[in-house]
Amino acid sequence: MRRAPTVTVLLGTVVLDMLGLGLIVPIVPALMTSVTQDVAAAVFWSGLLGSVYGLLQFVAAPLLGRLSDRYGRRPVLLVSLTCLGVDWLAHAASPSPWTLLAFHAVAGACAGTYTVVNAYLADVTEPGARAQAYGLVGAAFGLGFVAGPLLGGLLGAVDVRLPFVVAAALCFANVAYGWFVLPESRPGDPSTPLTLRLANPVGAIAAVLRRPVLGRLARARFCADVARMTHQSTWTFFLTHQFTFGTTQIGVVLAVCALAGALYQARAVGPLVRRLGDKRAAVLGSLLGVTSLCGTAFVSVPWLLYLLCAVGVLGSLAGAAAQSWISRAVRSAEQGAVQGALTGIGAVAETVVPITAGVAFGWSLTYASPGLVYLGAAVFAAGAALLLAATPDVAHGR
Repeated sequence: MRRAPTVTVLLGTVVLDMLGLGLIVPIVPALMTSVTQDVAAAVFWSGLLGSVYGLLQFVAAPLLGRLSDRYGRRPVLLVSLTCLGVDWLAHAASPSPWTLLAFHAVAGACAGTYTVVNAYLADVTEPGARAQAYGLVGAAFGLGFVAGPLLGGLLGAVDVRLPFVVAAALCFANVAYGWFVLPESRPGDPSTPLTLRLANPVGAIAAVLRRPVLGRLARARFCADVARMTHQSTWTFFLTHQFTFGTTQIGVVLAVCALAGALYQARAVGPLVRRLGDKRAAVLGSLLGVTSLCGTAFVSVPWLLYLLCAVGVLGSLAGAAAQSWISRAVRSAEQGAVQGALTGIGAVAETVVPITAGVAFGWSLTYASPGLVYLGAAVFAAGAALLLAATPDVAHGR
């Protein structure tokens, strides 16, 4: 890496950001119940919050990415975090589900951190070191995912709105941290086009899909996101119905998997990708994901479940390798635009898949095995592996 201290600062920003987002996860059901006064309505509104967040992320991410190309990564990152902090405070004061929905839509529009972080890392790391950098980002996300909900549950026991206040404080601390410590990775380029055709999500994604190499990588990314979201959105229900796990056991499984994944991505993914190369590592990781999902579809004993979880963790090198590969296929001046389009593609999966996977899981509980939904996820993971294997490993402008 050319500027290791800068990467360290950026990873600290990611941890703080994910910690703030994770804080609100445990208290959403209680908060929605308090403002709707009805459990069924609370479930509906909670699902709607998630879908609206993903939809607005889909709309805004390509624009934020292109803005970071035009005006620089640092200002876009700091403005997004500031708006998100103000929005969390608004969440804390929200009196109705409609206002919560509106504020959550704003939060989705401000969620440009992932887009800008990926573009920033491409700016400050050499191509051969990018897989390690993206692995570290994955580890930072994992740490925030573990610590955020744990702390949010403790704070929510004091007051159901307190986690929003703390999340806002973390956002503002993040802004101060970035303002004083985080340098600009790449000066803005005023010549970067900022037209409606390129800044809207449909146009931005279409521009990526038209490119031969990048289009295949983007399609593979979408398939992988569908598989990941299918697993993620049904996993706790599967553990409950297949193994009668309680909340404590589920929490332990999630925490152990997240911590193992964070350690693996921080320490092992970089050396593995350097040894195998981006393409082979991405294909291998995808195939490990297929193996884990197929096994989960038929698993009936806990020890085998834990083994399959380990295989899934090993397969997570695909994400860092594919992200490194994508960054090499893109010129510096368009990193933000491409990363924004990819975030938009992921947001489509995050908006649609929880609903379709939930319906499929409910059907499988009634008419088949609870794990049947994971065979569908495995098909998408296999599609990602095939697309990656068929994509030539070339760089820049393709």
